[in-house]
Amino acid sequence: MASRSLFKLLLPLPLVFVLSVMATAQGLKVGFYEKTCPQAEAIIYEEMTEVMSVAPSLAGPLLRMHFHDCFVKGCDASLLLNRTGSVPAEKDSPPNLSLRGYSTIDRVKARLEQACPGIVSCADVVALVARDVVRLAKGPYYNIPTGRRDGNRSDIRDTLGNLPPSIFNFQQLVTMFSSKGLSVKDLVVLSGGHTIGTSHCSAFSNRLYNFTGKGDTDPSIDSEYVPKLKSKCKPNDVNTLVEMDPGSFKTFDSSYYKLIAKRRSLFTSDGSLRSNPAAFALVMRLANNQAEFFKEFGVSMVNMGNIEVLTGTQGEIRKTCTLVN
Repeated sequence: MASRSLFKLLLPLPLVFVLSVMATAQGLKVGFYEKTCPQAEAIIYEEMTEVMSVAPSLAGPLLRMHFHDCFVKGCDASLLLNRTGSVPAEKDSPPNLSLRGYSTIDRVKARLEQACPGIVSCADVVALVARDVVRLAKGPYYNIPTGRRDGNRSDIRDTLGNLPPSIFNFQQLVTMFSSKGLSVKDLVVLSGGHTIGTSHCSAFSNRLYNFTGKGDTDPSIDSEYVPKLKSKCKPNDVNTLVEMDPGSFKTFDSSYYKLIAKRRSLFTSDGSLRSNPAAFALVMRLANNQAEFFKEFGVSMVNMGNIEVLTGTQGEIRKTCTLVN
């Protein structure tokens, strides 16, 4: 599985053409709402411009929301559904408890329902909001094929084994991304989303205080960086937030990769990108070429946005994102 992914990484494919074919085959297309709700994307961008002007720290969580939705049974907005009955929903799963921005999605959806009732899916809203927060954080703009429909199931059990934790090593990441149809290249590029946002100390404190269970520090972290992290995160601290890309955590740029090169990334999963020669070569290339990172990020986000989508008559178009119709 890993070798196939590495092979994909090294192939000089005409990716834009390939993605266009994939999207068409799945019933998605750029400009899906041109006739039914021509102002849809403009409305979303307008709303997000206003939200980001007063709450720029939401960019990271809203981007992460798209990841967490797509990795669990596909990009169908099941993450947004509230619990009904005795079974907790996806949003109740521990990896999702730190997500923020649900009210922003509700705000955007309400505006779309006023303009074009029953037309734009919550799944497309999540994808387009993620694109726009990246753009508003000075990152790239990329076209997104739309036409996703919303799922009607949200079960906490579906999150098990489908959301990569921060403690994963490289091979575990490759296996999970490959199971979603994503390559090693997608893995490296999408990890660059960590250039915006913050993390709780609890997501990486084991690397500082108890890496092997003997009260030790992860030797792969730059020794000069460890004291800085320890000064922010005391043992057993579960509340403090730390910038994932210190100094530019509100700006979408390639500095995340420079941190990996310096062995100053927060998570085991980020640091593991150094452990594979092909992956690390791409890390270094992106660290030194922001334009390439921006281009490839759009390509990989479209790849991720195609995971197990519902189209045509599948699923539904929810009137309210938190509830099935």
